[in-house]
Amino acid sequence: MKKLQNSLYINTQGAYLHKERETLVIDINKEKVAQLPIHGIGAIFCFGNVMVSPQVMGFCGENSVNLAFFTEYGRFLARVQGKQTGNVLLRRAQYRKADEDPVPVARNIVAAKIQMQKQVLQRHQRNHGNSTEFSQQITAINHILDTLKQCSDLDKIRGYEGEAASRYFSVFNMLLTNKDKGFEFSGRVRRPPTDPVNCLLSFMYSVLGNDISAALQGVGLDPQVGFLHQERPGRDSLALDLLEEFRAFIADRLVLTLLNRQQLKASDFVTETGGAVKLKDDARKLVLKEYQSRKQQKIRHQFLDEDVEIGLLPHVQALLLARHIRGDLQHYPPFISK
Repeated sequence: MKKLQNSLYINTQGAYLHKERETLVIDINKEKVAQLPIHGIGAIFCFGNVMVSPQVMGFCGENSVNLAFFTEYGRFLARVQGKQTGNVLLRRAQYRKADEDPVPVARNIVAAKIQMQKQVLQRHQRNHGNSTEFSQQITAINHILDTLKQCSDLDKIRGYEGEAASRYFSVFNMLLTNKDKGFEFSGRVRRPPTDPVNCLLSFMYSVLGNDISAALQGVGLDPQVGFLHQERPGRDSLALDLLEEFRAFIADRLVLTLLNRQQLKASDFVTETGGAVKLKDDARKLVLKEYQSRKQQKIRHQFLDEDVEIGLLPHVQALLLARHIRGDLQHYPPFISK
């Protein structure tokens, strides 16, 4: 099993990351604030105005460290990738399957996503009591899952995924038990997010998606060629595919925890002139710290029947997908928690 390594999040505006021998050094206002050995670091995430020396970029490529850049909003911008690894025959098989037989993988991924969304709703019901609206949406989601089992049309699968997401987010506001005025949720808004809840969701999806891209590259798959999401230039379609399995379980649940425990306040967000909402620096640090803590927790993986750190789940699923594409597994087993 792959070892879960640390992720380094650089959030301070104007920070400068450079190299000294076999270490990474962070300067702020020309003063050294941290010096870390590269061994043990699996990924570096830079948010906003963070400068990185060319030597560090090459150093990360040589050591297979994922170096990624985001806006202050958390929108992914770019990634530094080292030498391509993995078996070219695996990638050829991936391309053939994506072109000729994408439905089984896409259907399993969507079914897992919908199941995890349903679990989030059921978890709330157990903790806070039943409600007619929740019961109605869960019943409708169960019907979608039943219908999905027999579906062999990719566009219809996408339609079922969209319908389930619409039902899930229609009651998402009821999952927010912190009644702070700044945390009302009236629907999913993506680019740009126009309220704190959407801001947090988009931020977490972006960071998690980059982890998944790195995991796919680690097993030799091409993150840009997927089964569910259509291919576009510069879009990591396969990473978006696998992200669907983890949205509710990792990202949504973390957002709900942060808000319901009142770890974040409305004052931790700022609205810019165009209406876009973003996290303030200290709040972003808190979110990333909690995410890193969440990644250290273990869960029983249903297919492997062993305990796995949550941060390694993208690597496990990438490996299982590679095994399916190679023909070692008849079906791709998506991630579903108990």
